[in-house]
Amino acid sequence: MKTTNKLKTIFGNIDDFRRSHRKVYELESILLIGIISVICGADNWNEMETYAQSKEGFLRSFLDLPNGIPSHDTFNRVFSNINSEQFESCFIEWVSTLAQLQPREVIAIDGKTIRGAKANGKKSPVHMVSAWANENNLVLGQIKVSEKSNEITAIPKLLEVLALKNTIVTIDAMGCQTDIAKKIISKDADYILAVKGNQEQLHQYIRDEFRFGKNIATNLEEDLGHGRIETRKCSIITDFKFIEENNKWKNLKTLVRIESIREFKNSKKTKEESVRYYISSLKAEAQDFQKAIRSHWSIENKLHWTLDVAFSEDASRKRIKNASQNFSILNKIALNLLKNEKTSKIGIKSRRMKAGWDNHYLIKVLNLMKV
Repeated sequence: MKTTNKLKTIFGNIDDFRRSHRKVYELESILLIGIISVICGADNWNEMETYAQSKEGFLRSFLDLPNGIPSHDTFNRVFSNINSEQFESCFIEWVSTLAQLQPREVIAIDGKTIRGAKANGKKSPVHMVSAWANENNLVLGQIKVSEKSNEITAIPKLLEVLALKNTIVTIDAMGCQTDIAKKIISKDADYILAVKGNQEQLHQYIRDEFRFGKNIATNLEEDLGHGRIETRKCSIITDFKFIEENNKWKNLKTLVRIESIREFKNSKKTKEESVRYYISSLKAEAQDFQKAIRSHWSIENKLHWTLDVAFSEDASRKRIKNASQNFSILNKIALNLLKNEKTSKIGIKSRRMKAGWDNHYLIKVLNLMKV
């Protein structure tokens, strides 16, 4: 099968940590079975083994398995010990061949906690920062947040390895840092960064700009549905004064304010109001900022929510060494392929089941690999 040759090409650069005399199974075969079994519904090592045993004949049609199917302990040991940085690099390299980023496409960056992956004695579970391409419907990459660090140090590392030319990078308030803004500009991209209390002085300057500013452009949108009416007013300022004297933000061109009002029809809570502020290196119309900021939340709906519902990631209890990080990459490989298989008009969870049942559909999913 040509598809498996492509997969071997992509992930064949991962170092094999095992000693030669203890290799019963080829590393590439273990990786391929792992990827394919997760596409087909496996959420843990035991399910990997069960899937592979039930599909042994199919797997043997393109894999050399002289010693049969690896055990769940083998899958656990291998995926817990392979180098996560190498695995992530291979993943990012593969996605770069699959993605065709559009000019001004929104790349949303956000963190997600895998709450079940918390070992005894550890203060916190595993936390990943991911990049999501909104138009392409793809995870572009991920990086694990160090236990002694946070998203502020992880985000620049992720930005460094991504191809972002002519895109718009959106990040929540945690990423509103001058160094992160500089890094995005150095990648020939633009930024839209949320501003909250963690940048107290900047936050106050922006509020003053909108309080006293005269040349304010606006855009109004209304959404009706799900028993509520939501009105969003986007206001922008490009001629600002209070910030100019203290401007440390690379290529800062626009200040943005989003005022939201939600009115509920059948609820005790009749109204919900919020005001959010952003800074941007982009010079565009108010409606463009309205669209880009709304697009940022696709990383929650299309990535994080799907990983929890369709892949049970939040419930994952993989804790040993690199297991949680590497399984998260397997989930994202599967998600990218399943989301971009367009012939089946069913949800991701159902697509996983269909791939597990129907070898012809699985081959169709795998053939999305491009090298």
